[in-house]
Amino acid sequence: MEFKDYYQILGVEPGAGDSEIKTAYRRLARKYHPDVSKEPGAEDKFKGVNEAYEALRDPQKRAAYDQLRARGYRPGDDVQPPPGGFHGSPGDFDFEEIFAGGGAGGGFSDFFESLFGRQRGGGGFGGAGPGARPQPRGDTRAKLAVPLESVYSGGSVRIGVNGRTLDIKIPKGIHPGQSIRLAKQGNNGGDLFLEIEYAAHPQFEVDGRNILHVLPVAPWEAALGATVSVPTLGGAVELKIPADSESGRKLRLRGRGLPGTPPGDEIVELEILAPRAHDDAQREAYERMRDAFGDDWRRA
Repeated sequence: MEFKDYYQILGVEPGAGDSEIKTAYRRLARKYHPDVSKEPGAEDKFKGVNEAYEALRDPQKRAAYDQLRARGYRPGDDVQPPPGGFHGSPGDFDFEEIFAGGGAGGGFSDFFESLFGRQRGGGGFGGAGPGARPQPRGDTRAKLAVPLESVYSGGSVRIGVNGRTLDIKIPKGIHPGQSIRLAKQGNNGGDLFLEIEYAAHPQFEVDGRNILHVLPVAPWEAALGATVSVPTLGGAVELKIPADSESGRKLRLRGRGLPGTPPGDEIVELEILAPRAHDDAQREAYERMRDAFGDDWRRA
């Protein structure tokens, strides 16, 4: 099993703070998103970025990963977990975390699942480890990371449990912390309770029922105003950017957040980015802007 350096994948230092990790994730997820990226291998890079973020955004996961990384492993090194798990004994995590297929968090590597996919009592949903005694019948609890698109529209997600594939119905607008009960689908014939959490998304963050999205805009779009296409959980819509907008300005798309009574909104935060000049004509355009504005724009 190949060791993965999640800090290297995100391009941050091991001591990076939460906000720095989140910023790096958002930048790389936008860059490699399969719907927009034309780079070779973008889909695999996108999956790797999502996996790294899932490992580092949670303090408990990050601490467990840092403990393993401190042993001197480097990318490509072969890692074999001991019989009791990476921490010497099973049970460092109360829940196994299951990611629904098709979402941003799905398709994690064997390395990730070996490090984090263990359930208190040992063995996870894949069965007990070698030499373990059969466990008595009892309910099993797990966390299910659901894509925001499934929360927005409802429907089904597919997961693997105990070697079986299950289609789980996701109620529209389900909240984090709510549970879905699957009778007799847990270990040893018990019930399985899936506690809902929202999977990380490359374009959106969640604030209650509202959805937050950072929209890159060109300087002339912000200065002169423009109508641009903006992604939402229900599909792209047109958004009018008022003239004389600045970075950090927030625009509201009413009813475009998560379902509820009332439904949430999508809050679009403008981020003004200067595109790179690729030829002489574009560089000359920047020179004309420099000459027109001079140094006084900083005091405007």
